[in-house]
Amino acid sequence: MAVVAGLAVGAAAISGVALGTSCKVQLSRLESAKISSDKKDVEQLAVRPPSRVQVATRRPAALTEQEVPLGWQGFTMEEARIRTDKRECLEMMKTPEEVLADLQRGNARFWTGRATRPEVSAFERRGLISKQFPSVAVLGCSDSRVPIEIVFDKALGDFFVTRVAGNCLATSTMASLQYAVHHLKVKVIVVLGHEACGAVKAAQLPPEKLEQEPSELEQTLKGIKAGLDAASGLQHMQDARAHDREAVTTNVRRQVEGLARDKGIMRRVRQQELMVVGAFYEISSGIVDFYHEFTGLAPPPVPKEGMPSQ
Repeated sequence: MAVVAGLAVGAAAISGVALGTSCKVQLSRLESAKISSDKKDVEQLAVRPPSRVQVATRRPAALTEQEVPLGWQGFTMEEARIRTDKRECLEMMKTPEEVLADLQRGNARFWTGRATRPEVSAFERRGLISKQFPSVAVLGCSDSRVPIEIVFDKALGDFFVTRVAGNCLATSTMASLQYAVHHLKVKVIVVLGHEACGAVKAAQLPPEKLEQEPSELEQTLKGIKAGLDAASGLQHMQDARAHDREAVTTNVRRQVEGLARDKGIMRRVRQQELMVVGAFYEISSGIVDFYHEFTGLAPPPVPKEGMPSQ
C-alpha cells in the first residue's frame, strides 16, 4: 500500500509539473501572439488611414497629420477662430446666384441618394461660438417631414432658419428675416412650401370650421386663406394633387410678395446683394423646385392693392 501511495503521489507531482509547464507554454504563446498582433496593427495603421474610432483610441504619436481625417485635428481656440474667419471670408465672396446654385446642388445630392451629410467636429464647433455667418435664410413650415438642412445637404451654421406653420409672414418671422438680411448679411432668402401642407389645406375649410380652432390658430389660418381666396382658378381645379401644389405655391408667392414690400430687403435686392426666391418641396420625391424669384436684375413681384409697404 505504501508503494502504491508513493507511486500515486509521484504521478500527481509529475502531472502538476506538466500542467505548470503547459500553462507557461500557453501564456508564452499568447504573449507572443499579442505582440505579433500589436505589431500587425501598427503596421496596418501606418499604411491605412485610420477610422474616427481609431483616431480616438490609438496613440497620437502613431498618426501623421495627413492621416487624421479633416476637422479632427486638435487646435486651440485662437486657431479655431482663425479657421472660422477664413470660412466666413470665402462665404462672403459668393454672389447670390452662386449661393442659389449651391442650394440646388445640395438638394440634388439629397434626392439622388448621394447626400454627404456634412458633419462638424468638436473643434469646428468651437469656432462657431463667437460668430455665425449663414449665407441663406429660410422661411419654412414647421412640418416634421421638411427638415431644412437635410433637404439641402447642409451642416451647422449654413442656414438661418425660421419655421412656422404654413411658412407665413408675421411680426416675428418678418423680424427674424430682417435680422438675417441686415445683421447676418445673408445672400438668399428662400420661402419654402411643401407637398401636403396641413396648414394650407386647413386654411381652405369653411370659415365656420376655422372659428372652432383656438384663436391664434384661427387667425393664422384665416391669414393664409385670404391669400388663397385671391387666387383665380384655384377653386376650379379638379385634380387633388394639382390643387394641392397650386395652393401651396400660391401661398408661397403671397409670402414672397410680402417680402417685396419691405424697403430694407428691396434695397439689398436692388444692390444685387440679395435674392428672394420661392420654392416647393415635394416630399414624395425629395425634389425642391425654385420659382418666383426676384433679384436686382429683375423687377420684384407687384404687391397686391391695399397692402402698404413696410
